[in-house]
Amino acid sequence: MSCATLSRRSFAALPIVAACAREVVSGTVVPESGDPRVGQYVSSGWTFATSSFWIRGPAGVVLVDTQFLPSAGIEALTLAERATRAKVVTAFVLHANPDKFNGTTALQRRGVEVLTSQPVLDAMPEIHAKRVAAFYERYKPDYPLELPRPTSFGASTTTLARAGLSLTAHVLGPGCSEAHVVLQFEDQVFVGDLVANGAHSWLEIGRTDEWLRRLSEIEAMRPRLVHPGRGASGGPELLTRQRAYLEEVIALVAAERPSGPPQDAALGRVRAALERRYPAYRFPAFIEIGLPAEWQRQARGAQGATPP
Repeated sequence: MSCATLSRRSFAALPIVAACAREVVSGTVVPESGDPRVGQYVSSGWTFATSSFWIRGPAGVVLVDTQFLPSAGIEALTLAERATRAKVVTAFVLHANPDKFNGTTALQRRGVEVLTSQPVLDAMPEIHAKRVAAFYERYKPDYPLELPRPTSFGASTTTLARAGLSLTAHVLGPGCSEAHVVLQFEDQVFVGDLVANGAHSWLEIGRTDEWLRRLSEIEAMRPRLVHPGRGASGGPELLTRQRAYLEEVIALVAAERPSGPPQDAALGRVRAALERRYPAYRFPAFIEIGLPAEWQRQARGAQGATPP
């Protein structure tokens, strides 16, 4: 059975999807970001083509997101240091999903300070326990059993001086995760999986209404460059595309008049429509995981609506 076939199955199949690409272990460096101080590392398909970015400062390098596997996190660090000829001194975790935080401990052992917000830190134990159960057997021994522990910079938006850079860590609410950090460097924003370029979005927690608010908050930062969790960096048009994608998901589910538990046939129609609309998007399995949550969100809203 092909990886393409497996990728259309449920969350439990995701490790199997990854195993199909096991022969491609090493990630790659994307050379063009729109700013010569910023570089991008993309992990292999085995680890879901996850991006980490680096920013070269006068006094070192800042890494953004620590990768799904510790080995990929170390590879991102190594390639960043090779490209910049400077040491990575600090890394940030943008939200509480394992492709953002699993490399934390490995980086800390290399002397890297790893930071996140208190809300992201608070969300990590529950997510880590769920993902160990889902992923450890497939990825052992390179999947961390021990809970990664970044250092909290606090619960509110703050400006930090690291590597000779001034970085604003915006503390935002739910979206694709229960809490988010958006890291702003001058007129650039590093947004994690709040934006996906050329990939389906992680809709598992069913918070698309909140997610749209997050996009508005990022738009208010007036970024020139947007650095997404998956796919190439771009301008503010990436925010516009992400908004359109979420609005289409919401509209397609709404057209099925959701009530009660998710209906497989209805969700199949929505999934097929999204795949037709976005035929080149990677990770269609993300749709299968996320659509039941969107159905439930809308069904709850319909249940609580006041009759006319």
